[in-house]
Amino acid sequence: MGNTRRLLDLSLLALAATSLAAGLGAIWLGRADWAAGLLLAGTVPVLLAVLIDSLASLLRREVGLDILALLSIGGALALGEHVAAGVVGVMLSGGRALEGYAEARARREMSALLARVPRTASRYAEGQLAAVPLDQVAAGDRLLVRAGEAVPVDGVVLEGAAVLDESALTGEPIPVTRGPGEAVRSGAVNAGAPFDMQARASAAASTFAGIVRLVQEAQSAKAPAARLADRAALVFTPLAIGLAGAAWAWSGDPVRGLAVLVVATPCPLILGVPVAIVSGLSRCAGRGVLVKGGGALEALARVRTLFIDKTGTLTAGQARLAGIEAAPGVLPDEVLRLGASLDQSSQHSIAQALVTAARARGLALALPSAVEEQPGAGLTGLVEGRPVSVGSHAYVAARVPEADWTGRFLRRMGYEGAAGVFVAAEGRMLGAILLADEIRPDSPRALRLLRQAGITRVVMLTGDRRDVAETIGLALGVDEVRAEQQPQDKLAAIAAARQAGETCAMVGDGVNDAPALAAADVGVAMGARGSGASSEAGDVVLLVDRLDRLAEALAVAQGTRRIALQTVAVGMGLSALAMVAAALGFLPPVTGALLQEAIDVAAILNALRVLRLRIPGRPRAALPAAEVARLQAEHQRLAAPLSRLRAVADQLATLSPREAAAALAGVEEVVREHLLRHEREDGLQLYPAVERALGGGDPMAAMHRAHREVQQLGALLTRMTADLPAEGPGPSEMNDFRRVLYGLDAVLRLHFAQEDELYHSLADSEHAGPRAAGQRQPGRPSP
Repeated sequence: MGNTRRLLDLSLLALAATSLAAGLGAIWLGRADWAAGLLLAGTVPVLLAVLIDSLASLLRREVGLDILALLSIGGALALGEHVAAGVVGVMLSGGRALEGYAEARARREMSALLARVPRTASRYAEGQLAAVPLDQVAAGDRLLVRAGEAVPVDGVVLEGAAVLDESALTGEPIPVTRGPGEAVRSGAVNAGAPFDMQARASAAASTFAGIVRLVQEAQSAKAPAARLADRAALVFTPLAIGLAGAAWAWSGDPVRGLAVLVVATPCPLILGVPVAIVSGLSRCAGRGVLVKGGGALEALARVRTLFIDKTGTLTAGQARLAGIEAAPGVLPDEVLRLGASLDQSSQHSIAQALVTAARARGLALALPSAVEEQPGAGLTGLVEGRPVSVGSHAYVAARVPEADWTGRFLRRMGYEGAAGVFVAAEGRMLGAILLADEIRPDSPRALRLLRQAGITRVVMLTGDRRDVAETIGLALGVDEVRAEQQPQDKLAAIAAARQAGETCAMVGDGVNDAPALAAADVGVAMGARGSGASSEAGDVVLLVDRLDRLAEALAVAQGTRRIALQTVAVGMGLSALAMVAAALGFLPPVTGALLQEAIDVAAILNALRVLRLRIPGRPRAALPAAEVARLQAEHQRLAAPLSRLRAVADQLATLSPREAAAALAGVEEVVREHLLRHEREDGLQLYPAVERALGGGDPMAAMHRAHREVQQLGALLTRMTADLPAEGPGPSEMNDFRRVLYGLDAVLRLHFAQEDELYHSLADSEHAGPRAAGQRQPGRPSP
């Protein structure tokens, strides 16, 4: 239907423009009899189209600018002013075509709502396994869910351990394990080995179908935004008709009334506003942001309250290395190397996260042998001939004695809401690896830019635990945190904000966010890796995996609305002056129509300023992509040396004085040869180039201050290590060393995070191309 309407509008424009040109040519040749027919051939179809739209508007009890257009064309034809009718016809058909183009280009990227939903299920019947349509699954059926498949219906696990990625449903980034008898929900993805389940509900009565119904209800309850032009028409239309009637009555000449109507046809609204909107949509699309139509763009410009999902939006949405606890005398890298070597045999997502982290640190992994896996719990096998166990605390503790540090590590897991992988070898607990969902490197900057763009309230919504959510919320500086939210809770939060008169946007990426996206004034979907349901429900889709693009889109939307309003104010002011001149008899219909065309051109040129809007927060220059990649790889390489600082500080109390002296000498060498050298090279080579890219007086002042702090702490560590007595440090010296090591660790981590954020922004300058800007960048180095 949309394509048919667009084709019709383009055909009307082509016909009207051709007939006007032909009619003017006939007049120039002195064939007025031909001109009338040629002009009528292009004007009458436009008149009929406007008449149909006007009747449709009246049936919806709306008063639009189509009324003035209908009167001006109809009046011109009735009074024989065919040239004036032809000019107005071209103007109107051009406005219709532009408006249709805006809507068509905004919707073309979208696919079906349920692209990720399974269409079939693997059901056991009469001793055989067969694929059946999803709507044929009934409660009590035994089903097989293969690796990578979505759970088709709600049910319970029968055999095997179900390792499920429920992030699209709950917002929890860490896969969960469900044992026999435990419930599983439709829409979760099997992240482990195949398992059998028993259906407890049909597809229509399952969790995923309920979420889809919420989306549909929210979409149907959401009133479409009125066009800016139609709102202005409520005042302008009766004013123009009244003035035209007064001019006719006062002069007794109906042509004078027609002249008023011709110049009153508000081209700045009919043409200028659609051009500004199309320009804004195009500008957003060029930055990887798909805005679904002018109504969504206008609503985005008015947003002041932002609801935002946590997992996959503010955070990475996947487990990443966050820390390593090593037993006394064991290097953290050795714990990671042994655990990742054995985990190469597992398809579990957490095991793959360990392997990825070890390879990022450049660790040489050994091939395991004799591997035995207990799905969802852990693995045991041989690594370089040594018996190694990797997995949950319960799994590893059942095979080796407990260590005195495990209780502290388990508490840390609870505080940080993270997952822990324990590693044992040769009958000893060697250490544990902390995995957490980390804040995305662009999230802090994106929230700052959003506040600069006018967002006054930021609320984080998540299905995660309250303690975890509040930790993330405090780190990002959001105004309010709402944790343990189900889809209906998010929907209620959006509804309450709108009832309070707030214009709000919702940002999310999962299926569980789709109802809230549909209910908000503006729904923003992270389309680069989010679900099909969230992308369909959203009014705005971020096609690149960068939250800061939303701040850019908000700035573009505000600029578009500002320029559109300027176009309306100036253009309609000129139209009003022309109306007065026409009413006084100074402008005949044809001259008025030509004048109106000049106003059209001015309105369109002003509207095209949207394409040149300066977006706040974007640097004017960029570092080369290869240089940015090198810098981020350097931070990844320094992750292992950095982890030595905290590990040694943690272990000092458990070491003898001589062991402590050896450990301190080793960490001092790491700081001197790796970390301090890196900081010196940055200060001499990198920072001058960054300062040139950023411009201004001293844009890197804070970074230089951090460099000085790192250098001072490093020099202090070197002097303290050199002054150690032969027998090693005493208790007071131990405290001094811990203070310096913890301080150096904290400053370096903060400094690296600031540099990563800076590199991330410089990879996407005002003149950087969309391809380079849209590439995903590595995060900060893991502890």
